[in-house]
Amino acid sequence: MMPVTYAVTLAHDADFTGWRSAARRLDANHVQPGCVQWRCEGDPQPDFLLPAARPYQELPTGNAARTVPGAFVSLAQKLICHSAEDRFTLAYRLFRRLREEPQLLSDAGDDDMHRAHLMAKAVSRDAHKMKAFVRFREVTPDQGADDRPHFVAWFEPDHHIVDATAPFFMRRFAGQSWSILTPERCAHWDGETLSFTPGVPRSQAPDGDPAEDLWRTYFASTFNPARLMVKAMTAEMPKKYWKNLPEAQLIDPLIADAQKRHQAMQETAPRAPARSTRVRRDHEAGTRAADAPISSLDDLAAAGRSCTRCPLHCGATQAVPGEGPGDAPLMLVGEQPGDHEDIAGKPFVGPAGDVLNDVLRDTGILRDRAFVTNAVKHFKFELRGRRRLHRSPNAGEVAHCQWWLAKELELVRPRVVVALGVTAARALTGRTVTLNAMRGAVHEMADGAQLVVTNHPSALLRQRNAEAARQLRGNMLDDMRTARQCLDAAG
Repeated sequence: MMPVTYAVTLAHDADFTGWRSAARRLDANHVQPGCVQWRCEGDPQPDFLLPAARPYQELPTGNAARTVPGAFVSLAQKLICHSAEDRFTLAYRLFRRLREEPQLLSDAGDDDMHRAHLMAKAVSRDAHKMKAFVRFREVTPDQGADDRPHFVAWFEPDHHIVDATAPFFMRRFAGQSWSILTPERCAHWDGETLSFTPGVPRSQAPDGDPAEDLWRTYFASTFNPARLMVKAMTAEMPKKYWKNLPEAQLIDPLIADAQKRHQAMQETAPRAPARSTRVRRDHEAGTRAADAPISSLDDLAAAGRSCTRCPLHCGATQAVPGEGPGDAPLMLVGEQPGDHEDIAGKPFVGPAGDVLNDVLRDTGILRDRAFVTNAVKHFKFELRGRRRLHRSPNAGEVAHCQWWLAKELELVRPRVVVALGVTAARALTGRTVTLNAMRGAVHEMADGAQLVVTNHPSALLRQRNAEAARQLRGNMLDDMRTARQCLDAAG
């Protein structure tokens, strides 16, 4: 007696939800993989789908729920997106085998698993290429439609990845209205709803828009002939995608001209990189900061601009002096300027400054009545590509800058000083300290000022745990209230 064959018709080529529902019912009724014929809605009726095949919905529902490892779910989602005709069968066969072979997913020598991983890798690569090589073009909306601009892109994927990849573009371009057209399936986002329609021919996609000339100009200007590696480039950007990339028409001419341009670059004398944001230091004057007559904060700031006491001046844009009233009763001392402060030439104007302003506001302290400065006056950083990442100053760099901080204390003569972080506390006390040991108490400085120690505002920004960030902010609020009480008591 021939076993009964069951037919499953899915909504579309990547219908994982439909496949999972059918697989669960088939598995609950112990239907073998060879007894299932899978097809998608709209597919031509194949010759092998015999009239004897029964719809799988005739099977009893039973207990169709079955727990499988999350790793299999992720694998099956990618398998369903592959273009292989037997992808549904392979995924269902693995699903069935997991009943008797719980270690199947880790069996690298199994033929089914080996093929499944290759297919999943191909799908992931295709999705990556879609994210990299989709180029949207602005089109004129239909008359009477929403007057917002609409953007349309054409892409030709190797696999059925549109449904799985479209949410990436929905998140990336949430405020835009767009469509991604492909030969088999199209995705549409109107700013609220993500929808899908059948595929369309290439003729329905736009050929270009005015912005592409600007994009090609940018692409050509960033081309570096000295770093050209054609094999690596074509491995990452295969030629099959070039026909739909507006910049691709420039690639062959740029490659052909690369050797000539590279030779010209080598023959050009090297120049120091331009540093347009740096404040020019008057080295010809030969003025040493420590020897210059200083009687005011303005004198101190002017002297700081020619400071070369430590190597930090070589990389920073400028020295960042303290800022605030010359008779401020409160002085706030941080660690060093950050990227924003280095460019602006003012302390605490970046994200950490926003946190500090927020805490001061909540404790009733007016920032414009405080003198705000740092223990180290130049920005210390590590270059990562184009980003300048903060690096903490070492003890020697703090010691070199201590003269400047001492001068600020001498000129301002604050009644209360708040050290923001351990670097500031070390600069103010002249010894190695820990935050936990210094927090929660009021300390007396050599000049009679009262010292309160708290964490640096940037510590809140580095916290990934919301509860820890709330705790740190609570500590800052407590410490600033202590400083406020000291100010009130001092009159």
